[in-house]
Amino acid sequence: MANVTEVTSCANCGRLLEVQQGRGRQRRYCGPTCRSAARRHRAGPVKTGLTHVVRKDTLDNVTRRGDPLAEVAQARARAQRADEALRTAVDSARSAGHTWQEIGDVLGTSRQAAFQRFGRPLDPRTGIPMAQAILPGAADRALALLAEIQANNWARARRGFSRDLAGKLDDAALAAAWARVVGLVGAYEHTGEPLVRQLGDFTVVDVPLSFEAGELVGRISFDADGRISGLLFLNPEVAQ
Repeated sequence: MANVTEVTSCANCGRLLEVQQGRGRQRRYCGPTCRSAARRHRAGPVKTGLTHVVRKDTLDNVTRRGDPLAEVAQARARAQRADEALRTAVDSARSAGHTWQEIGDVLGTSRQAAFQRFGRPLDPRTGIPMAQAILPGAADRALALLAEIQANNWARARRGFSRDLAGKLDDAALAAAWARVVGLVGAYEHTGEPLVRQLGDFTVVDVPLSFEAGELVGRISFDADGRISGLLFLNPEVAQ
């Protein structure tokens, strides 16, 4: 006589099964759906595919990691957004009656430095906000100048000099000035965020510079024609 084995319920959903008669493989599931579900459960968690958004973010991240220049551009855009947010916050603080001293204390700088960065003084000769006279791209040009100096490219650094400054500071004099800086504070390490402001007819850019043994500020001045009319390396206390 053939063996008869009863499986009283489905091993997946628990539904009662009919009694199996005769020979054949023992039934454990009520149908293909429960059989597939049990197989997936035995195989462990199912790895789902990436959604369109996740795939895009993943590809974007790979692209960013693979393109350092793109990372630089994105970091700069984030810095610009942060600066705009900071300016808006300072304007709100001023509108609420807070002094430049209070704002400077929060920013960790002097009231004059806070005013020079975020203030909106009017030119007494014209009544026009001085910020409107700031030379476009001055910060980038100042950074490029300092990069050429740091790389000992004296002739390229002097390309944007005004006639008067070029006459006073030739290649040899510029090299000697940089040598004195290095002799004072050691090797150059990195550059900070430029501060741009309008002082009379000149656009002035202060760039924090870090060296192995100290900190300095590179001050680059541009005249009304966009030529570099001044170049100084100052102690941070003097620059404020």
